[in-house]
Amino acid sequence: MKKSAIIGLITIAICVGFLVSLNADTNTYANFTEAAASDREEHVMGYWEKTKGMEYDPHVDANSFGFFMKDQTGKVNKVIYNGTKPQDFEKSEKLVLIGKMENNVFYASKILMKCPSKYNNELVEINQDGTAKS
Repeated sequence: MKKSAIIGLITIAICVGFLVSLNADTNTYANFTEAAASDREEHVMGYWEKTKGMEYDPHVDANSFGFFMKDQTGKVNKVIYNGTKPQDFEKSEKLVLIGKMENNVFYASKILMKCPSKYNNELVEINQDGTAKS
């Protein structure tokens, strides 16, 4: 075999190995039930359950923030985050928590928030026939 063919095969093998390693670490969103069954960190998407409030007192412990979240299946669970309350948490539309479930409590290591877009100030109502109401 020529030297260039061997180098080409090695390069292709390295690229395939790299792509396989990227695919192996890809996470999908789980719910609280799946997170409880898993022994690794999971991504759980949901909404803050505003009626249950939040637990945050920076004068007592600035690095302890607790709240309740409803996941995509409708299950509500307590969440504890060992960090300060994220800025504009109250304005968030959706939450993605990264963490582990232990003893029926989700311990988040990261909180990602989707806040309302500042460009969508006007709401448009759609009629039943599909036309926009002015």
